[in-house]
Amino acid sequence: MLVAQLTAPREFRLAQQEIEEPQPGEVQVRVDSVGLCGSDLHSYAEGAVGDTPCEYPMILGHEPAGTVVKVGAGATGWSCGDRAVLEPALYCYHCESCLSGRHNICANIRFLSTPGNPGFFRERVNLPISNVLPLPAWVSMDVATLAEPLAITLHSLKLASVGLGETVAVWGAGPIGLLTIACLKLAGAGRIFAVEPLAHRRELAKHMGAHATLDPASVDAAREIVAETGGRGVDCAIDCAAKADTINAGIRAARYGGRVALTGIHSGTHVDFEVSPMRRKELTIFNVRRNNHESETAVELISSHTAWFAPLITHTRPLNKIAEAFRLNEAYADGVGKLIVRCGE
Repeated sequence: MLVAQLTAPREFRLAQQEIEEPQPGEVQVRVDSVGLCGSDLHSYAEGAVGDTPCEYPMILGHEPAGTVVKVGAGATGWSCGDRAVLEPALYCYHCESCLSGRHNICANIRFLSTPGNPGFFRERVNLPISNVLPLPAWVSMDVATLAEPLAITLHSLKLASVGLGETVAVWGAGPIGLLTIACLKLAGAGRIFAVEPLAHRRELAKHMGAHATLDPASVDAAREIVAETGGRGVDCAIDCAAKADTINAGIRAARYGGRVALTGIHSGTHVDFEVSPMRRKELTIFNVRRNNHESETAVELISSHTAWFAPLITHTRPLNKIAEAFRLNEAYADGVGKLIVRCGE
């Protein structure tokens, strides 16, 4: 099978690899489509995700959908030809976190696309059936790749407990930010602000449900948001951008007693917080790590709102053009929203 290996920052190599037969309780899946994620870009451009350095060569990609092609012994409920969303996280199920239901912070987690755990930028993969979710026939493989980032969004909103009618500001209208806006709209948020420097992404934010969009290069977004909420600030600020000052802008925009959710991943390992307003307002800060039992709900939402989510997919590239895909995405070129790598082409 063909695989795409990251061999150094901004360098890919296409290679052929063998794949074993699926083990008992596993299925072998043809990987049809994989979304390109912001953390993939960290690995590609920076050689690390936060404090976790890359180990070359490695296979990235963790937003996959595909088709079952082989079924291992005991993998009941699955047949060749079945369509599926693929889960990238393998849990131990016996550590303290797993036993308390917080599998996303499993002490022994293996997340496919991290060092030592090959991801999905390859043609085939064997997975336990617990990592394979049924996909309805009317949902395209490209749109199905949104399930993984959408599950992260659902987890962030669960942590932040956004309620009906509450005001929310979202920093960053990349794919995670856009999905966050969509979920806020579905959850009945009262007014949604989107802060995004790229004009085409501000337009996508409006499509997904933002009531107001702000260009942080042109205005002090936090000040503007406080003014537009009558000097109160928003109930919740969500940082999906993880840029130099987006956390602090969220702190400044949040009301007294409000919440700030940190969904994006910063490039650096240390970030400065404006602790005085954070303390004065007695803000609650939520750290978001991937998702925790939200994947099934994500697939249901995509299945019932396919036409709404589909415009997020703006570009596709075949696996053998993966270097081009990453270059385009890193440059935010050509109006790119969500870019999909089609491994089956």
